[in-house]
Amino acid sequence: MGGDHAPQIVIEGASIARERLPDVRFIIFGDETRIAPLVTKYPLLKESCEIHHTDKIVTAEEKPGQALRRGRQSSMGLSIQAVKDGNACAAVSAGNTGALMAMAKFMLKTMPGIDRPALASLLPTSCGESIMLDLGANVECSAKNLVQFSIMGAAFARTVLGLSNPSVALLNVGVEELKGNEIIKNADRMLRDANLPMDYIGFTEGHGLANGEVDVVVSDGFTGNIALKTAEGTARMIAGMLTDALSDSLMSKIGFLFAKPALLALRDHLDPNNHNGAVFMGLNGLVIKSHGSASASGFASAIGVAADMASNDLAGKITKDLKRFENHDEEEIEDKAV
Repeated sequence: MGGDHAPQIVIEGASIARERLPDVRFIIFGDETRIAPLVTKYPLLKESCEIHHTDKIVTAEEKPGQALRRGRQSSMGLSIQAVKDGNACAAVSAGNTGALMAMAKFMLKTMPGIDRPALASLLPTSCGESIMLDLGANVECSAKNLVQFSIMGAAFARTVLGLSNPSVALLNVGVEELKGNEIIKNADRMLRDANLPMDYIGFTEGHGLANGEVDVVVSDGFTGNIALKTAEGTARMIAGMLTDALSDSLMSKIGFLFAKPALLALRDHLDPNNHNGAVFMGLNGLVIKSHGSASASGFASAIGVAADMASNDLAGKITKDLKRFENHDEEEIEDKAV
């Protein structure tokens, strides 16, 4: 029941996802009097879903603390509970981000070896897609947090992007080893010494987000959220300026007819709906956050991310890599003691 146009967009998105992913089944939590008439419009979805009624909703204005106290029986709370109980592989919501994070962390708890969950998402680049985390869940981070984010981001890339050895970099003010604060420099040293299934390349700067020079970009949530919002705002500005320029004169309109296929392809690549689905990484269960303003196709993309992660055992990959890192740490301590 969350999002700017719920539940219509959610049901339409689930219908699109059902066509793309015929083996996926849905449990839909919310107001049955509003949901059931929408579901009947989509026969394939109707035969592969069940509706659980609740008239309680977490609003966009509610603070995380309020949602924790009052939202356990809401559509958001019940969907997370279904994951906790093993009745669902993942929860997907377009609702209040702060409330979703608070409830997911409280109900599912963090995985062993993870201190803090992180928000990760796919970003369009000049040569495909990359993954960035944290996007706002943790304003301040330790070096160990950044290492854990790197491990989770690499597992995300192997699961969703199908990369066997994804490249990983820390977002910094420069690529030189002397640049940055002590936290990021310590994280850099820890990652260089670790033997992990990733190609750790060191630091990357802001332009690395767009040119696709790295598969996974890691930062604290404060920096990551600003970088994400800046990139999204820039993409919208360019799209608007391009539209204005191509409708400015008769010659521009004629030129647009010739360039239309390429411009439409560019628009689709930059469209956030085609990269929708931020993941709360590091929890004992999958929770996917859709943009509140996502279209039906965008919500279907978020469901697709959830299905990829569930079917490819993201949690298992993270757990294995964490143990590998912790064992390396223990061996290093023993070597120093000797």
